[in-house]
Parts: sequence; structure tokens; C-alpha cells
Amino acid sequence: MADDSGTIVASGSSGSMPTGSGSERLRRVTVHNLNAGWQNNVISGTAGHIYTILSIVFVERADVSSSIAMRVNDGSNDIFLIGSQTVPAENTFVWNDKFVIEEDDDLDVYNSTTNGDWLISYIDQDWS
Repeated sequence: MADDSGTIVASGSSGSMPTGSGSERLRRVTVHNLNAGWQNNVISGTAGHIYTILSIVFVERADVSSSIAMRVNDGSNDIFLIGSQTVPAENTFVWNDKFVIEEDDDLDVYNSTTNGDWLISYIDQDWS
């Protein structure tokens, strides 16, 4: 039987995971007027930090149907969270599934419209 499994990259591979007290902050990042392309490193992992993504909101503002995508780069691979989601003209898409990124990870977003707004809210746990 053939092995069709993918490559597993385990979480918590960082050498600077929590061992004592740290801080925790609610934060947000925005991307205004993204013009038909990728915005890389919307959140870029930092050593000693764990980021829990709470919500991602996209608003199509060009009055045309758009396609959006999101991916996390785990340090060597692009892991797609959304491959191609259609958002109707002048509509909003909300992603409420929680996930975690850490120091080698980067969150990237994409929209095909010429005017897309993004808002990402997250918890930043700082153990550095």
C-alpha cells in the first residue's frame, strides 16, 4: 500500500517555549486597500511568542465579486487555510476558527479585488 501522507511539521519546535512568567496582549492588525495580490507577513512570528488568531475579517470594497485566500508559512511550507473563497461584491467574509502560529510562522492574505480591507484580531503571548 502506497504512503500518501504529507509532511508533518510539529508545533512547539521552538527552543524558546514558555518556562516562566510572560505577558498576554489582545492585538489587531489591519491591511487597508489591498490591491489584487498577496500581503505577506501580516503577522510574522517572533522568537518567544505564541500568537492565537481569534478572528479574520475581509471586506470587498471595489463593488465586484472577489476571491480570497489565506496561508501560514511554517518556516518552509505554505499551508493554505483558505484556497479560494468567493466573496460577493460589497460583502464581508468572517473567519472565526482559532489557530496558533509561532516564531517561524508567517500569516499571509490574498484578495483578487482591487480594493480589499482585512482586520485580524489575535492574542500575543510574549515569553521572551
